[in-house]
Amino acid sequence: MNYGDDYQRLSKYTRENLKGRNLDWVNKPALYKKYSPELEKFELKKPSFKDSINLYDIIKRRRSVRSFMGEKLESQVFSDIIWSGHGITLTTEQHQFRAAPSAGALYPIESYCVINQVEGFKPGVYHYQVPYHNLVLIKEGNYGIELARAALGQRMIAEAAFNIVWSAMVERSKWKYDQRAYRYIYLDAGHIAQNVALAAVSSGLGSCQIGAFFDEEVNRIIEVDGEQEFALYISAIGKPK
Repeated sequence: MNYGDDYQRLSKYTRENLKGRNLDWVNKPALYKKYSPELEKFELKKPSFKDSINLYDIIKRRRSVRSFMGEKLESQVFSDIIWSGHGITLTTEQHQFRAAPSAGALYPIESYCVINQVEGFKPGVYHYQVPYHNLVLIKEGNYGIELARAALGQRMIAEAAFNIVWSAMVERSKWKYDQRAYRYIYLDAGHIAQNVALAAVSSGLGSCQIGAFFDEEVNRIIEVDGEQEFALYISAIGKPK
């Protein structure tokens, strides 16, 4: 079964198959995911925007880190890293601009934090509410070990201060791009993950981006259905050994 090859071939743009489409503006999917107002919310500190080392030095120093100290992370650093992925950088009357680009400004990627040890936060699974820069607690508990097991037993996930699981709400992109949307979704996730990786280095931390996991097990951890929304990428973040 060559489904990857088939998808690449079938989703190509050519001058013959690229035709204009009328967008259904009435049924455009919402840009933000909302949870019940009854769920516990945790405010994140405002990003510090502190002076840092030169960007090119950060890029040079970035490495995949697979062993962490297991130490608690300061809440300010945690906030800075979460925001760096795709937090709001500018708000105008018409738009909210984010730290990472997105095809068609449709922003299909959602961020879930599986927290092991972060100052001021209970261990558990949280959803990042982008427009408010806060976290909603989905469920409390030590899910780092379960997430590590779902990621083919990669222990660094359990040792990290926290992990980010990125998911895709695919209809946000398919509304405009149809089947080619999947190409853009993975690109969007890559932009966000690189931002996080560089922010981690800037904060004296390390990260490892992970694509190998049992999809349905990770979907269950972050409580998504696996069809309308599905897990596609993980980043483990903490102090390197």
